[in-house]
Amino acid sequence: MRRLQMHLPDWMQDWLEVLIPGVQIVLIIFVAWLLNWLFKRIFARVGKAYDLPHELLMPLRGIFRWLIIAAAILAILERLGMSATVLWTAFTGFATVGAVAFFAAWSVLSNLFCAVLIVTVGPFRLGDHIEVLDTAEKPGAKGRVVDLNMLYITLQDDSAPAGTPNLLQIPNSLVFQRVIRRWKGGLPAVTENTPASAQEEACAIAMVTPNTP
Repeated sequence: MRRLQMHLPDWMQDWLEVLIPGVQIVLIIFVAWLLNWLFKRIFARVGKAYDLPHELLMPLRGIFRWLIIAAAILAILERLGMSATVLWTAFTGFATVGAVAFFAAWSVLSNLFCAVLIVTVGPFRLGDHIEVLDTAEKPGAKGRVVDLNMLYITLQDDSAPAGTPNLLQIPNSLVFQRVIRRWKGGLPAVTENTPASAQEEACAIAMVTPNTP
């Protein structure tokens, strides 16, 4: 390239000094657009194959899109003549600020990560009745799952009075810190023919048995 420039007239060499970086910048932008398009298609196929909600795929696409944009901007600045040392210093500075922000927003990010696990692992689904317990013996928040987003699980409270529905919002991260009791599709119907449990029989016997001194 240098030998070619030596045999070219001065006016053409000036054009080449502008044209070559311009072509490189256009190629960088094209590659960034192509990568963004490929990741968009991949997320669309994965979401359709595994029936993932749109609320889950949107943040993931946004993260990859901004990573591609940041890499393209750094490459373009380098083509424009900015020093690699300056770029590295700027990158490490932004990375430090990002790490601090990451730890500051850890509770929110943990809920986002747990939302991904809930959708992929499937400990419960929309329409199931669940109960969030501290231990298996103590009662907890119980209701039907009516919504699942990136931060909260929304339950329709079963203990609310009739005619006054009450909604419970439980952070996604709490699901992996508590005991979950699950009824698929709905609570079991209790009828007169339903046999009593051993605990219910013991309580009934204790109530009718007179206390002997």
